[in-house]
Amino acid sequence: MQTKRQIQQLLTSAGVSPNKRLGQHFLIDLNLMQLLVDSADIKNNDVVLEVGCGTGSLTQSLAELAGKVIAIEADYTLAEIAKKQLLKAENVEIITTDILENKSTINQTVTASLILARKRYAGRFLLVANLPYNVASPVILNLTTGPTVADGIYVTVQKEVADRMTAAPGSSDYGTLSIYLGATGEAKTIRVLKPTVFWPQPRVESAMVSFIYKKEKADRIQNMQMFNKIVALFMSHRRKMLKACIKLARDELAKVNIWPEIFEQCMIDPTQRPEQLLPQDYIAIANQCYTTLKSGKVCSNNK
Repeated sequence: MQTKRQIQQLLTSAGVSPNKRLGQHFLIDLNLMQLLVDSADIKNNDVVLEVGCGTGSLTQSLAELAGKVIAIEADYTLAEIAKKQLLKAENVEIITTDILENKSTINQTVTASLILARKRYAGRFLLVANLPYNVASPVILNLTTGPTVADGIYVTVQKEVADRMTAAPGSSDYGTLSIYLGATGEAKTIRVLKPTVFWPQPRVESAMVSFIYKKEKADRIQNMQMFNKIVALFMSHRRKMLKACIKLARDELAKVNIWPEIFEQCMIDPTQRPEQLLPQDYIAIANQCYTTLKSGKVCSNNK
């Protein structure tokens, strides 16, 4: 791990400073960094993905514990610094790229490296990172819904994102991220962090959050694409009643003409609002729609 002074010296030597556009805020409290590592309980047969490795401060600790560390850094200069710092760490692969191919897809180069690593190491696949604020939500969503799914996520994120990750139905923070994490596992806040534990200091609070993937929960989703469509349909109109939202269904969901039966079978009141539904309610609706469409119990228009 690197102190604030060491990070500053590394950047100064390279002739650069933290890039605000890329949201570069370095966690400089070594005790908190150790807390993040300890929370992940990394074993020597685990594959760890780190997004936004910076100068390699956290990467050093991950490499001491994991079987393989795949560290991603979009900033070329920082990636080169990290490579020099980790020359002797043979189990570390640093990839200079954006983590996202697009909002809904993890970078193909990263995915290929993860696939190879998981063939060699039979342990868990973990995301452990001080996540850049601008990619936190889409990265977490992608590693929750697949096709590459993390067994555990241990990250530092903007507190606003942490609140959405752990929010309960009916709360102002409850949304798409809350639903996906609640449907596939369990998210918890580890610690709220003040801006002073970062350099340079962000203008907002941050938080460390853990997410543990629960296969028995995720397996209840019969078809992830259908689940995606149901969540998108209703949460795009979170304050309308459910029975009003279905009138706005498009494409495949527009063919479903037995919504009253679906709500009844799921024991859901159609006068409720999307922001009030539990994650398991969304699973139930998606599964009923998937079964309905497969069975052909549809017509061309809603009635």
